[in-house]
Amino acid sequence: MKLVWSPERALKAYIDTVKSCEKFKESGVAELLSAMAAGFNAKFIVESWAHGGPIAASVGLAVAARNTGARHVCIVPDEKSRVQYTKALTEKGISPAPEVVVAGEAETAVARLVGLDFLVVDCKRRDFARILRVAKVSTRGAVLACKNAWQRNVSCGGFRWSVVLERGTRVVRSVFLPVGEGLDIAYIGSRTGAASSVTKTPPSRWIKHIDQRSGEEHLFRE
Repeated sequence: MKLVWSPERALKAYIDTVKSCEKFKESGVAELLSAMAAGFNAKFIVESWAHGGPIAASVGLAVAARNTGARHVCIVPDEKSRVQYTKALTEKGISPAPEVVVAGEAETAVARLVGLDFLVVDCKRRDFARILRVAKVSTRGAVLACKNAWQRNVSCGGFRWSVVLERGTRVVRSVFLPVGEGLDIAYIGSRTGAASSVTKTPPSRWIKHIDQRSGEEHLFRE
């Protein structure tokens, strides 16, 4: 078994997220993450969030989880963040609310969540690289997403998926999208069977994104 892309699920989640996030004055990160999580039929979605942070991406992930029947877990650093996160999603009509795990160190909590297949980290967090490294992804593969990726490049002076992930992790492909403050996405291959010494490059795919504020249409090649 491996992650299989479904454009129908992706489109439905995208439209549902647009409706839920229409009042947010943010770029289309929420819509893209929602479409990708639903399109790959994610069954275990994990994110981290802190008090005062934007909630739109979390709404998008919750919409995707509702479309695929996924388990959705959000890791927050303290009780104050938990209350604000739950309240914000409730006000947006998200019900039932995602599971919320209160943990001072996000990487400790992530390491205990085995089998995740969609992970979103915020590069404004200093520990984002450690969270990626300890992630226990599903045997069928996973999608890892870094939002606010331009912030990552400033603080780290460069970034490579092959360096930050656990040794032996097979990155099938990755794509950087200039959406919001930068969105870097990696597709991790399934672990069923031994990895071939030569990995076939999958056919490229074009992703169309329309900025909800400016109305501009962008095409990105994955």
